Amino acid sequence: MKCLGIESTAHTFSCAVIDKRGKRGKILSDVRKIYGPPDGEGIHPREASRHHVENSSTVLVQALREAKTSVADLDIISYAAGPGLGPCLRVGAVVSRALSSYYKIPIYPVNHAVGHIELGKMLTGAKNPLVLLVSGGHTMLLAFSGKKWRVFGETLDITLGQLLDQFGRSIGFASPCGKKIEKLAEKNRNYVSLPYSVKGNDVSFSGLLSATKAILNKGTESACYSLQETAFA
Repeated sequence: MKCLGIESTAHTFSCAVIDKRGKRGKILSDVRKIYGPPDGEGIHPREASRHHVENSSTVLVQALREAKTSVADLDIISYAAGPGLGPCLRVGAVVSRALSSYYKIPIYPVNHAVGHIELGKMLTGAKNPLVLLVSGGHTMLLAFSGKKWRVFGETLDITLGQLLDQFGRSIGFASPCGKKIEKLAEKNRNYVSLPYSVKGNDVSFSGLLSATKAILNKGTESACYSLQETAFA
């Protein structure tokens, strides 16, 4: 069974083709185009969606070419239906629905977060995992209970990804900032104590963001290292 997956939740428009046989699958292609916001700024949803519209045809054609298949040979089409940025999500939905309607192929909307979890289960063989889901838009602790995924802990304000991006932009980086902060942190192991907040299974990162900005006078590299060591602990 061949499946086309389309993802457009935020800064990336991507298409991948998977050949699934039984419980295992083989990735035949994985093509993506990434929207890069101006330096020091975050993602502009309308600009990102315009980027996705302009690149959707190219990405789709390349994904099919690398998979050595055609749309007519697909058995199902799936797309990320949320959570994500509304204007960006609509691009993936429109492309998927157009292909499904024209070629009469079944279409399946997929929860973005659950997609990450189920992929991890497939790759690791985990049966009933306790999941820590961390990404640009998520920081939560989940488990499958009562026939659905339930949240047992989460961030009370900004996510870990937003913490890194907001701090990175404050020192002049363009999003995404994680790798750039990591590289600076490798240059200095001088740890400065920073406050962090844990309430039961929930966490809060807004105070940590403010505190890290306040120690920039001790050096940017030191601030990056201290932020990482505190947030990832």
